[in-house]
Amino acid sequence: MYRVITILLLTCSNVFMTFAWYGHLKTLINKPVFYAILISWGLAFFEYCFQVPANRIGFEKANFNLMQLKIIQEVVTLSVFVPFVTMFMGQKLTLNYLWACICILGAVYFIFKN
Repeated sequence: MYRVITILLLTCSNVFMTFAWYGHLKTLINKPVFYAILISWGLAFFEYCFQVPANRIGFEKANFNLMQLKIIQEVVTLSVFVPFVTMFMGQKLTLNYLWACICILGAVYFIFKN
């Protein structure tokens, strides 16, 4: 159960992170960069409200080690980022995205292999 909670919290964190890091490129592109920074900082606050508990629960309760937490984070990041890029930013996926995702899945395999 703690493993699922960890992944759900990481997913919520990543939604805020993605919009904080990249959302301003579409929504605030005509605003001064300082304005975009302030908005991004506000979003990053909520990112950390999910990220910190996710890592604590994942490490203390779900018994993930730090490398496993990091690889999970990267998989979650791609799982959030790909729909963001295609649906929100309107960019098309290429075959290179698929190859990159396969490489990340390879990392998942090796980090969880005994």
